[in-house]
Amino acid sequence: MRDAAQGVLYVGKAKNLAKRVAQYFNPNKPELKNQILAPLIRSIDYIHCSSEREALIWEDRLIKKHQPFFNSMLKDDKSYPYVRISVNEDFPRIRIARKKKKDGALYFGPYPKTGAIRSLLRSFWKRRLFPLRPCDWSFSEKKKLDPLKIKSCLYYHTEECPAPCAGRIRPAAYRKIAADAALFFSGQYRKLRTTLEKKMSSAARALNFEEAAILRDNLQGLSHMGERVRYQEVQPTKVLARLDASRSVTDLQNALGLEKPPHHIECFDISHLQGRETVGSMVCFSGGLPNKDHYRRFKIKTVSGIDDFASIEEVVYRRYRALAENGENMPDLVLIDGGKGQLSAAGKSLKKLKLRLPLASLAKREEEIFVPGNPRPILLGRERPGLRLLQMLRDEAHRFAIMYNRQLRKKELLKK
Repeated sequence: MRDAAQGVLYVGKAKNLAKRVAQYFNPNKPELKNQILAPLIRSIDYIHCSSEREALIWEDRLIKKHQPFFNSMLKDDKSYPYVRISVNEDFPRIRIARKKKKDGALYFGPYPKTGAIRSLLRSFWKRRLFPLRPCDWSFSEKKKLDPLKIKSCLYYHTEECPAPCAGRIRPAAYRKIAADAALFFSGQYRKLRTTLEKKMSSAARALNFEEAAILRDNLQGLSHMGERVRYQEVQPTKVLARLDASRSVTDLQNALGLEKPPHHIECFDISHLQGRETVGSMVCFSGGLPNKDHYRRFKIKTVSGIDDFASIEEVVYRRYRALAENGENMPDLVLIDGGKGQLSAAGKSLKKLKLRLPLASLAKREEEIFVPGNPRPILLGRERPGLRLLQMLRDEAHRFAIMYNRQLRKKELLKK
């Protein structure tokens, strides 16, 4: 939230942005903070995140960077913790670390929900899943630990620790435990999740609700660890890029009158050389930025010669038939490179599949936007971020289609 001078007043996160923002302008909420903050707000920017964990990390770093007056928390030097496995030692340990250092250890995270991670680590220790030594003694294979310290260790006598200091476990076997822990924190924990789910169900059936609750919390900790985080470092250029992308999505929603922001847009184009090696491309933008993992290319199968309309009809049909059959999420907007003819061809495919998806086309010459049911084109000013987003999608789809067409022509040439 920014003031008239574009200074940052407040940084927050929300699963439902509309509801969260509305709370600050609700006259029935007598909170003093809202009464003071609301009159100062002149604009609101947002960054679209892929998970709650990513949103928490962005919130933390942006508050630390801008120190907004209305944010009372997260202004200190503390940061979200990492899980640290000290593989740089002969006998590694698992610890919670506040900072990621270049010390040869492995770091995983950060994890905004600190309590869930601490609880999970305690559970691992109790269940002996990764029984790495809990002590802070400094020793190695060459530098042995004082026998008196070993005898004074409670974990040694209760056999909760594998006691590498006393030679109870071979160094290679101990390091294998550390390696397994590293694999787990890298995301290889599907088997553990299944085991915990079965144990939780068994505990609930046996009316052992306390045990079931602990297992439930551990599963939540696993889910928190599994959330993808694209955040790396808050730099001015990265923040501006994300904000510009979000503004373009909002502007496009307003320009086309869409029910919800088109965060997920897919754009199609056709390429050929005088009717030979006709191909189709589909590029995807998420939150106003390219999502190359979702790019797709198509070799036209049912059309001969030059027929862009029929080619568009084929690739659109193949794309959304596959999504429907696999139960995958549909886009918020389908964009076609071309005019009314290409738009109509794409609409035929969606109608065959009984899908109702927001659809538009962008004609190159005058940058006219066509939508079904409206005979007149929509014209946006060249400075509009929504138009720039459509142009980026169209140009990227064109580039991707030409690249595939050239690959096929080169392959055909090498055969001769």
